[in-house]
Amino acid sequence: MTPLLSTAYLPPLEYFFYLNKSTEVSIDLYENYIKQTYRNRCYIMAANGRLSLSIPIIKTFGNHTKVKDVKIDYSQPWQRLHWRSIESAYNSSPFFLYFRDAIEPFYERKFNFLFDLNNEMLQVLLRHCGIATEIKFAESYIEKKEELTDLRNTITPKRKSKSFIDFPKYNQVFGDKFGYMPNLSIIDLLFNEGKYSKEYLSNLRH
Repeated sequence: MTPLLSTAYLPPLEYFFYLNKSTEVSIDLYENYIKQTYRNRCYIMAANGRLSLSIPIIKTFGNHTKVKDVKIDYSQPWQRLHWRSIESAYNSSPFFLYFRDAIEPFYERKFNFLFDLNNEMLQVLLRHCGIATEIKFAESYIEKKEELTDLRNTITPKRKSKSFIDFPKYNQVFGDKFGYMPNLSIIDLLFNEGKYSKEYLSNLRH
């Protein structure tokens, strides 16, 4: 069945597990925006442990704002803060210099809508992971359908994943200090594993 996903900012490995195993996925832009989810945040391993990076947003229609209408709030210097955190966390990783030129421009360019940023970043990340999955975007809100695996509220940082994916250990920059942290942002895998990221994702099982 085709996975139905929410939009996501530098998504976790669980999100990429489904992207990698599917020939196509659907992303729902017409669902109501839900706060404190991967839609506008990601998690990385930094010098002080697991770090949440959250994009400040503007809900133009309050709690009934569709994902496609969520705007990015630039009244805070979040781009500078996010990139500084990413650079500090991964500048000593094996593949940071190889991938930084693909990621850093997103912290210099301003996007009006959250979805536009997420989508363009996703395309770059898919390319560097060697994943050719077709991304389709819903033209209206999608009710649950038998031919779709609805993961919009399953892949979430709010609770333990329901998919029970086993995330084998790989080397992480601060792994000796904090131990292995599974299911972080895809950039954690890319910066640490580089060209082996595709193989890692392909070996995931649940």
